[in-house]
This record gives sequence, C-alpha cells and structure tokens, in this order.
Amino acid sequence: MSVNNHEAIKHFQSLMNNLDEKQENTFQNMHQGYPTETLVRFLKARDGNVAKAHKSLIDCLQWRLENEVDNILAKPIPADLYKSVRDSQLIGMSGYSKEGLPVIALGVGLSTLDKVPEKYYIQSHIQMNEYRDRVILPKATKNHGRFISSCMKVLDMTGLKLSALNQLKLLSAIATIDDLNYPEKTATYYVVNAPYIFSACWKIVKPLLHERTKKKVQVLQSCGREELLKVMDYASLPHFCRKEDSGLPQDCAAGNTENCFSIDHVFHKQLYNYMMHQAIIGESRDQSERGPSM
Repeated sequence: MSVNNHEAIKHFQSLMNNLDEKQENTFQNMHQGYPTETLVRFLKARDGNVAKAHKSLIDCLQWRLENEVDNILAKPIPADLYKSVRDSQLIGMSGYSKEGLPVIALGVGLSTLDKVPEKYYIQSHIQMNEYRDRVILPKATKNHGRFISSCMKVLDMTGLKLSALNQLKLLSAIATIDDLNYPEKTATYYVVNAPYIFSACWKIVKPLLHERTKKKVQVLQSCGREELLKVMDYASLPHFCRKEDSGLPQDCAAGNTENCFSIDHVFHKQLYNYMMHQAIIGESRDQSERGPSM
C-alpha cells in the first residue's frame, strides 16, 4: 500500500481520534503542527500497513510519556559530564543541504562512548533528536518555505577499529530508539573516510539494521567531498570532509569552518544554552504552581 494512499491516511487519522489528553499533548510536541505528515512517516516506516503504523505510533507516544521526553530539553546534563559526553560521542551540525535539510555529522570512528555512564549518551542522543525536531527542522521549514522533516547524516569513519564493536550494545540501543520513535527522520547516510577495517565492521552491523535504513547508506570515496558538494555547499561540509584547495573558498561563515564536534562550536553552544533556558523556565513554572513559600 502506498503511503500516499488517502484512504490509509484517513483510516490512520480516525484511529488517532481516540488519544487521551496526555497522548494528545505529547503527539503535538512530536508533529509540531504537521500531524498528517507525521502519520505518513510512520506509515512509510511500516510499509503502508495502517495497523502496524498505528501500534508503532501509540507505542512511541507511550515511550515519550514514560521517559518524560517532552521535558528532556529542560534537563541539561551537568556541565562536567556534558563535556565528557561531547568529547567521546562525536556529533554536530555543519550546515544545511541545498534542499534545506540539516547536515548532521557523526565521528563514528573516533567516538569512544566510554567516558560517562551509558544513560548520559542515550539522554544526549534523545536531546539532540528533540532539538532537531522542535527547533532546527521548524526553523528550516520556515526559512525554505516548505515542510522539511528530515536531515542527512555524514558518518566519519576516521580512526575506526574493530574494538568499536565493543560498543555495539549501546549503539544498537540508540539505533532502536531512532527506529521506533523517530522513523524516517534521516534521508541519507553518507559514509566517508572509511578504512579497510570498515568492510569487516559493516558485515557485522549491516544485518542489525532495518532494510529501509540499509538502502539509505551510501559509502563515498575518501572524504567524499566531491560527491557531497553535489548536495550541499562547501560552507556546509563537515570539517572532516574538507581539504585545502586554492580553488575553493576558505573564508566561510563563522562557525562553519571549525570542528563541528567541539563543545565550543556554535551549534553545541546554542543547544546547551537552549536547554539551560528551558530548565530555568521549568523551574519558574514549578515555583509558580507551588505558590509562595511560607
């Protein structure tokens, strides 16, 4: 069944009329004003099967409620722990594609994921997803005058070793969170700087991925710069995809030429400042609800 089938969407919408108040509130946080498009995402993720898509979405809403995901952006990881997370879970945003999709960079090969308890890596990952969905994508939609619901990811395999498979349990947990609760949020995965050991690792990881995810993976030659320049401008290339070239502009916008994994990068500063601000708002709201202290 095509995900564009109006009858399937209509049926799905009718099933969603039975949400309780808490489910409805968290669903609104999810869809950000685009409920039908969100239903289409879940339909696509479940090959157009309305029953499976509905169950998947209801399970997602329950997961959000049980894990207080709606409030997760008001719960910043303590600064010292957050620095350790950023130093060992390499991720950042380098810009936008020519079509307006956020470009998310991941340093897969050099991420150790061993500096803090696993719960903080998972918390940070969910916070990144929620910031993308509630702040970055709505902003991209407004700036480009059309609905943008997904990003593209560039995976840097520099420094990859077989020992990275020791983190397979944590990586699988993160991948499962994305598959179940953030389906169809990544349009393409570009793999760059892949060493010879990548083939061995890929043979182990590939069977664990959903078929629709595997189809989105593109392994590029070397740093992938030439291929990536077809879908994004030089200013949006992640730092690990750049090579000095006198024929290319080097005076890019501030914040784009630096290491996008760094905690000092503009993206991470904006993200953490946003979470701190949300925490202050939450504390003020809680105090107001409690009333003046005696």
